[in-house]
Amino acid sequence: MLIAFTPLTEYMNKDERCINATRSWLKNIIIEYSICPFAKRELERGSIRFSVRQDSDIEQCLLNLMRECDRLDTDESIETTLLIYTDAFTGFDDYLDFLELAETLLHEQGYEGIYQLASFHPDYCFEGADPDDPANYTNRSPYPMLHLLRESSIEQAVNAYPDPENIPQRNIEFTRKLGLAKMQALLSTCR
Repeated sequence: MLIAFTPLTEYMNKDERCINATRSWLKNIIIEYSICPFAKRELERGSIRFSVRQDSDIEQCLLNLMRECDRLDTDESIETTLLIYTDAFTGFDDYLDFLELAETLLHEQGYEGIYQLASFHPDYCFEGADPDDPANYTNRSPYPMLHLLRESSIEQAVNAYPDPENIPQRNIEFTRKLGLAKMQALLSTCR
């Protein structure tokens, strides 16, 4: 008698799968290759909040961003939040338009200097870069997401890190050395 069984991932709900993919991306790319030398500490401390949003309405997505700011205002155990958008901003240009709105809203709501946004997207492409440049993978993620960071924590981390201004250049050189095929393979294993 042949017994078929369903893979564990089919039993997980969509939010859990998105969080697991994002956590895998953090561990296996961002931390493993020191793309962000500050991420490991926060992941190990459990101070990263993973907020999965299935909304596709821009106003609702902006409202959720403000809710996350409120959460950070009141919960000091959360160092940083990843807002993961599963059903919105699949097109990179749409994502950039949303990012601009989100940054404007943070400023308008008085959060400038308090929180900062970092941006990640599956098709991330730096301005003027070739879409196949491996350096784009420093900001490519399994899903479109906003990374909401405390500015005071960024300042502390940067002040304690030797030569922080060279992190971006080091990442560009490193990802180019690994090559496009390797970066594509790394990201595809996180999905």
